[in-house]
Amino acid sequence: MRLCQRRSWIATCLSHPGTSALSGGLTKKWEAAPADSPKRDFSDVVLIAEMVSRFDVVGVQEVRGDLRALRYLLKALGPEWGFTLTDVTKGDAGNNERMAFLFDTRRVRLSGLACELVVPVEEDPAAIDPDAFNRQFARTPYAVSFLSAGQTFILVTLHVDYGSSQERIDELRAIAEWLSAWAEQEDEWNHNLIALGDFNIDRRGDPLYDAFTSTGLTPAPGLSDVPRTISQSGKDKFYDQIAWFVDASKGPLLTLACTTAGTFDFVPIVQGATDLVSLSWKISDHYPLWGEFAIPARARV
Repeated sequence: MRLCQRRSWIATCLSHPGTSALSGGLTKKWEAAPADSPKRDFSDVVLIAEMVSRFDVVGVQEVRGDLRALRYLLKALGPEWGFTLTDVTKGDAGNNERMAFLFDTRRVRLSGLACELVVPVEEDPAAIDPDAFNRQFARTPYAVSFLSAGQTFILVTLHVDYGSSQERIDELRAIAEWLSAWAEQEDEWNHNLIALGDFNIDRRGDPLYDAFTSTGLTPAPGLSDVPRTISQSGKDKFYDQIAWFVDASKGPLLTLACTTAGTFDFVPIVQGATDLVSLSWKISDHYPLWGEFAIPARARV
């Protein structure tokens, strides 16, 4: 049963498909043998497709240069599914990765905007070291606008480079300020801005989390106490987030109402005899996070 059955709802999901990511790595067998490399096989792609198919739009992290696995995923999803993605990011820190969105064209369509976000250092050269963004933008944030039942929403997916906490604080704050200004601008057009991605935030209340939320960027309710990774024993890590801006005096800047959000623990369903490290290469090392949003009745006319 699909997560959203009515046209008055949309659901968005962040997927982080594994230590191997959705790389070109795919063994073209239903089940890879122990000696085969890569470990991901056709059965794994079908399992990933089953999870993806429950949502309307999915932001996917760590899509690699070779698109073989992604192509087979789209075949498994069927002809109604579309995608848009960036080119690969060069350099060691970029890890030959892309940002991508997959979407069900029966429920969502592209509305025109697709761009990579750049925060100009000269806006505040005293506060931001000119070399700071060499690390922060190893993978440039990617924004795409979608339309569903008459309502436009813009999803911004990010994958912050993993380094020392101190190196990421100023950059996260700069991104929060940039997105805040953009959200206010898009609010005039009745558009909705939602950020989702791997922010590599260690825990709530640390300087990284404070920088992330410094301009009012607010994580989705329901995601405060859920684990992010399959090897995570506690619930104090906040690497992945789905968030938007909330003005306490006026209510949400979104015209969409988030009705519920959560994660999906696929491990006990698909693990079998596979150890967690191997499972991370076959499916994912992160759980998918998801949020469901109601579209106002006036937007559906």
